[in-house]
Amino acid sequence: MLLAAVSLVPGCGRTVDGVPTAAAPSDRPTTPAELEQLLVAVVPSGLPRLPDDEVEPPAGAKRLEDVAGYAPDPARERAVLASYGYRFGWERFWGRESGPMTGLFVDQFQQRSGARAYAEDLARNDAELYGGTLSEDPPELPGNCRLLTVDAPVPQAGLTDPAAFAWCWHGVFSVSVTAVAETADDAVREVGAVLDTQLALLPPA
Repeated sequence: MLLAAVSLVPGCGRTVDGVPTAAAPSDRPTTPAELEQLLVAVVPSGLPRLPDDEVEPPAGAKRLEDVAGYAPDPARERAVLASYGYRFGWERFWGRESGPMTGLFVDQFQQRSGARAYAEDLARNDAELYGGTLSEDPPELPGNCRLLTVDAPVPQAGLTDPAAFAWCWHGVFSVSVTAVAETADDAVREVGAVLDTQLALLPPA
């Protein structure tokens, strides 16, 4: 089922670790609602947008407490996210009841180092969960990105189709895109196209 796959993305891919250094704030959205206005509205695959309340946990606006709640130890996760300077985020999904899906996660931090550390930790953790091939700054993606390709299903982790996962940092933003498709190549193309559009919509790094 699609929603089972969707629920994996935030639930298993957002546990973070480490301590970033502080940096001066820059011009950026000041509320989740302002951040939402900067998100991709449609995806190249043409998949329909899923209503936020049809995803479990619900998509849409995210506070520090929401993201921490995905982790096995929410209290520890809150402390880690606070040390990163996590401010807020937004999640959005496209797909149907089964088959291909695309997920987008944009999170904003007080400092660039926090966004980078968060993206790098998510990449490492999902690579451990799903296996596959993890690449740093691959040619298929913009700079400052990590790409994980999974060519075959990983039933024990709830992944029933080939997939691609990408994590990037862009100034004070961490941007993650996930695509589940018929082939890993299709998923990589979807991820790359969504990232190109999303990064262009955000304030300059």
